[in-house]
Amino acid sequence: MSMFPCKALVTGGAGFIGSHLVDALLEKRCDVTVLDNLSSGRLSNIEHVKDRIVFCQGDIRDPDILLKTVKDCSLIFHLAAVVSVPQTVEDPMDSALVNEIGTLQVLETARRSGVQQVVLSSSCAVYGDDPQLPKNERMNVKPLSPYAVQKLSGEYYARLYHELYGMRTLSLRYFNVYGPRQDPGSPYSGVISIFMRKALSGQPALIYGDGNQSRDFVFVKDVVRANLLAADCGDTRGQIFNIGTATPVTIKRLWQMVCQMSGQDMDPEFAAPRPGEVFASVADIGAARSILGFVPEYAIEKGLAETMKWHRGAGRT
Repeated sequence: MSMFPCKALVTGGAGFIGSHLVDALLEKRCDVTVLDNLSSGRLSNIEHVKDRIVFCQGDIRDPDILLKTVKDCSLIFHLAAVVSVPQTVEDPMDSALVNEIGTLQVLETARRSGVQQVVLSSSCAVYGDDPQLPKNERMNVKPLSPYAVQKLSGEYYARLYHELYGMRTLSLRYFNVYGPRQDPGSPYSGVISIFMRKALSGQPALIYGDGNQSRDFVFVKDVVRANLLAADCGDTRGQIFNIGTATPVTIKRLWQMVCQMSGQDMDPEFAAPRPGEVFASVADIGAARSILGFVPEYAIEKGLAETMKWHRGAGRT
């Protein structure tokens, strides 16, 4: 039996991924409440749906606000987090209060409020620099940053809340998400949004290393669809699923594609590799395909074209 339509809470729903998820839930005729402290989320991301949702500006660490926003909800999508890895390195204590204690607060409020299911957003960062490719959910994890440790902690709590309390929980390990509404102005933005801003302004990109390092870039609408499939999955026992495309793209090739789409012909600039950077990352999505029915619909060319259209100013919602 489908979970939709339903009443859903989206923590971090004014953010890049969260706002796209809000759009998709509204299309499924869900009643949607968004909880966001706007530390990285933007009201402009949900301006076009403000009359169709309940928005609450607040923090997931506040039990009273959580209790208020989760009232009568049957489903929570938990995306609120400190997502900047460097920020978690600079301030591991404060980021842990959000990413670990905040996640625990969400799960506990869900349990006490009788919420049927919680879908958590996690990260491929938990794999660290293990050279094995592709990354699969059975691998040993090796987190190399406070951010990765904090995301892993959330996964463990989600599993425990199923095993101890019978709550339906599931965690999704996103690979490199990109698409419209990803902020190109932050130094911690995804490489695609940074490359597009550079290309459209006629500036060369700066690539750390030789550009042959690769990533699994997954379009935001595929990530949203994975969340919806996860919510509709009948077998939610604290499992973890990779969400990517299973197709690596080198950073050098990515810049070439962005340049071509923007009508530019510029060589990138190169700098020394950043310490601790993973050279190659690609997802094994076999489990998500077989259990959730997840098959990515956006090849990199299609996703880049839609993202470039947004960066040019067309369709800013």
